[in-house]
Amino acid sequence: MPRYLKKATPKTFADSAQHDVSDRVRSIIDDIRARGETAVREYSATFDRWEPDSFRLSDARIAELVDSLPRQVIDDIAFVQEQVRNFALAQRASLTDVEVETLPGVRLGHRHVPIEAVGAYIPGGKYPLTASAHMTIVTAKAAGVPRVVACTPPIRGEIPAATVAAMKMAGADEIYLLGGVQAVASMAVGTDFMAPVNLIAGPGNAYVAEAKRQLYGEVGIDLFAGPTEILVIADETADPFTTAVDLLSQAEHGPDSPAVLVTTSEALADEVARLIDRILPGMPTKDFAEPAWRDHGQIIVCDDMDELWRVGDSLASEHVQVFTADPRQALDRMRNYGALFLGENTCVSYGDKVIGTNHVLPTLGAARYTGGLWVGKYLKTVTYQEVLNDDSSADLGRVCGRAARVELFEGHARSGDVRAWRHGGEQFAWIEEVVGEGQPA
Repeated sequence: MPRYLKKATPKTFADSAQHDVSDRVRSIIDDIRARGETAVREYSATFDRWEPDSFRLSDARIAELVDSLPRQVIDDIAFVQEQVRNFALAQRASLTDVEVETLPGVRLGHRHVPIEAVGAYIPGGKYPLTASAHMTIVTAKAAGVPRVVACTPPIRGEIPAATVAAMKMAGADEIYLLGGVQAVASMAVGTDFMAPVNLIAGPGNAYVAEAKRQLYGEVGIDLFAGPTEILVIADETADPFTTAVDLLSQAEHGPDSPAVLVTTSEALADEVARLIDRILPGMPTKDFAEPAWRDHGQIIVCDDMDELWRVGDSLASEHVQVFTADPRQALDRMRNYGALFLGENTCVSYGDKVIGTNHVLPTLGAARYTGGLWVGKYLKTVTYQEVLNDDSSADLGRVCGRAARVELFEGHARSGDVRAWRHGGEQFAWIEEVVGEGQPA
């Protein structure tokens, strides 16, 4: 039975349902629907102290911002985006169109069609998350999305040049300095200065997440995002210092970010706890990491490897690092996770920033039923049907008529009857009443 050396109550979606947030977001969205750009400008001024002549950045202004950055920053953005793009293109290549002949002359198929317009939200509150531009925009363009609208807020009244550069280099077609609920609502419902999009992707704070939740259905979304999570699964071979550092690397996202260690080694667990207590006081981001570890950190010791895998899988964590003698066992032993990071040579921070997989991932247990953002999220898999053979159409018409009448759908049945009459010589009283006896010409 697992033993908790440090225990916390797991966070759930119910924890994120804050009525004050929900009510405030609803009122902002309703106001933007009613008053359009005027309302957007008022909220931007109130929340971000940002009242430009135009929220959209011109090509010339974008070029100035890109040119203002050190060459190394541009080179690093280009490197990371190449990794994201290459993996997204490989994913896209795995999605092939299908056409099969199921009966003589009956063709069924599907095609993967890019969504026409996508909105990418790039956060900018506590941190300027340039990496979110790579994950949302590069991946959308790899899917073939023709129009990508990108929004990011100003930071303390200033334009985040590196974020704008990342958005431009990623392939954004329109870039707006606009944040929060007002950005999400503008993308979803449209305003005088922005045509609406069909899907919105990207992380954000509780208000942004709630706006996406309320607008879902009117537009698509990538997923409902909660606080960042990390789970480290480790046996006695794991390095305690690396483990402690990696747990805190994700705790710094915010004071409500869970960091969990599940291990078969009590000695490792004790040493990790000791090291975390030593590292935390000197962390520049301890204001977030310290309460996250204090309130949401867990250390769980398991009796054996079977229990280790069961407990780890039951947590359905967003990020799972595997520090065991054979980390690739996780590929067979686990099903519920947003992303796996196998072995001590990799870490969640690589996934967040540089390695090429997408960092927009399910949280709060959603990994039980979904993966994260990927190129397929920007595609609609749509089907088509074609019947070229008259005999097959007549056969399907006969079955359709019988099946539809079982369900009392007479109109459906009659569509089948027409094909059975036209191509198969069947006689139907209702057809004779309309067109007379005999066969069609």
